[in-house]
Amino acid sequence: MDFLNAEWVEHIVASYGYAAIFLIVMMESAGVPLPGETTLVSAAVYAGTHHTLDITYIIAAAAAGAIVGDNLGYWVGREFGTQVLTKWGHLVGLDERKQKLGQYLFAQHGGKIVFFGRFVALLRAFAALLAGVNRLPPLRFFAFNAAGGIVWASIFGLGGYVLGEGIRHVAGPIGWAMLALAPVCAVWLWRYYKQHEEQLLAQAEVAMAQSEKRSGRGG
Repeated sequence: MDFLNAEWVEHIVASYGYAAIFLIVMMESAGVPLPGETTLVSAAVYAGTHHTLDITYIIAAAAAGAIVGDNLGYWVGREFGTQVLTKWGHLVGLDERKQKLGQYLFAQHGGKIVFFGRFVALLRAFAALLAGVNRLPPLRFFAFNAAGGIVWASIFGLGGYVLGEGIRHVAGPIGWAMLALAPVCAVWLWRYYKQHEEQLLAQAEVAMAQSEKRSGRGG
């Protein structure tokens, strides 16, 4: 798709500046399939070669877009995701026990998923939504989301600014490698889950029951 290539992105950045960076990254982070990382890298390369944009503001715009977009995705998942899963989850094999397992896994590892998900193309668009659906506590989500957005924007922004066009030769293969590794990890996790399904479901039920009991005492 031609409108997703680096030349198109550079044209948009040159025409609309920091607002374009913020909006594209924000929309990608909220789940819209747009080239957020390409936009950041292209803007940084443009700033390093044309000196009409400030790299500090590029990083700030990308980080802000990432944080705002992820928060939009998170709250959509939190407000509507649970209702959708409760009503329709059984149609795709997500019964109540497995929904509790998802919440349990996010309670244990949600921060890491949100932080490192910022660096993986497909997960970047959906990690926040999944965090909301699985009820990751808002303050914990915000902390890891903000940290991930700032670190991601700083690494790729400074990389593009310092390395120029060379960053594409680095970021491209890394991105494809991460994308290729994702299905391998998914298959491994699925096999591990199937081998330990009952044990994990039982742990999740106990943990969620304890959490609900503590919440009841606290209320």
